[in-house]
Amino acid sequence: MTTEHPNLTIINTFFTAYGSHDVALMRTVVAEDVRWTIPGHHPLSGTKIGIEEVVAFFSQLAKSDFKADPIVLGVNDNYVVDCHRGWSNREDGNNVDMLWCLLWRIENGKIKEVVNFAADQHEADRFFHKAYKLKPVQDRIAG
Repeated sequence: MTTEHPNLTIINTFFTAYGSHDVALMRTVVAEDVRWTIPGHHPLSGTKIGIEEVVAFFSQLAKSDFKADPIVLGVNDNYVVDCHRGWSNREDGNNVDMLWCLLWRIENGKIKEVVNFAADQHEADRFFHKAYKLKPVQDRIAG
C-alpha cells in the first residue's frame, strides 16, 4: 500500500481547483503571501505577490483557454517539481502546446512560492501577446 506524500496532495488539489476554476478550493492550498513568478515578456509575465494577485492571474489565464495536464511530479519535504503539458485550443487559431516545468515551494502545508519554466519562452511570449493584446501606446499613457 502506498501513501501519497502530503505535498503531492497539495499540488493535486491545486490542479483540481485550477481545472474547475474553483477559487475557494485554490485558496485552501495557496498561502496568503505566495510569490508566483511567470517568466517572459508578455502581458501576464512577472512575479505575482499574494493570493489576490495569483487568483487574478489565473482568472486572466482562463480567458486564453490555457489548460495544464500534469505529466510527472517529483517531491520532497519542501518542494514539488512538476512537468506538465500546457496547451490551448482557441477558435481564433492562436494556440500553444508545450512542456512547462514548475518548482513549487511548500511551507506549513501551503504553496508558498512557484517559479515557472517554459520549454520555449519565445513561443510562450508569442501566444500570450496575441491572446492579451495591449492597448495602443497612446491609450496606455493617456492621463
